[in-house]
Amino acid sequence: EKLYSSRPIFNAFQPDTSLEFLYVVLAGGPVVIRSTPLDRIIAMTYAGGAFGMRSLALSYGQFVRGFPSLVEAYKTTDVVKIPVEVVADLYEESEAFRNRYGMLFELREKFQYHLLNCSTYPPQAVASLLRALVYQERVLGTQPQPGGTFIFDLPVDIIAHACQLNHRTVEQVLKGMAKEGILQANRSSDAQGDAVCVTSPEGLKGIYSSTRDKVAWWPLK
Repeated sequence: EKLYSSRPIFNAFQPDTSLEFLYVVLAGGPVVIRSTPLDRIIAMTYAGGAFGMRSLALSYGQFVRGFPSLVEAYKTTDVVKIPVEVVADLYEESEAFRNRYGMLFELREKFQYHLLNCSTYPPQAVASLLRALVYQERVLGTQPQPGGTFIFDLPVDIIAHACQLNHRTVEQVLKGMAKEGILQANRSSDAQGDAVCVTSPEGLKGIYSSTRDKVAWWPLK
């Protein structure tokens, strides 16, 4: 099934509401979750990932209650919808599926943990998000690329909503990271200019850890 950009898929975490399907992303995306009170993006799913598991009424996994949050395809996304009954059967029959399914919950928690560490210091906030994505895609096995880089279709607007920064500040941080050799802007036509290439995950780690010691290149001169 094709999910078109900026169209709601469902509202997650609503009382007495559960889904009938687990969504597995085949191509495109990302699919994002927007937390309603602050319009903050709190989760992203790319090809090779899945979403909806926290709203499935099954006897395993964590059924999440929280502020109703809009799930939408930020860009056109191809998905396959697995009925909840099939998910239950796969869980019972396949150890590999059980491990993968459990990992999806763990990755959501760790992604939000990274976002909790977003400070008001812009380089550290953006590094927190990028570290979350690097960790998520590495564990899922979808990245890194053959050269060891991580490439994300990641518009400035998504970064701004996830890190709670304005667009201009995000652009300046990305420019600074590129100058430092941590990122390389990837202007491929496939990503329509929104691709961000992480060339130095270790460099990100240094910025992410700099809660007291500020980075020398910020603000940009």
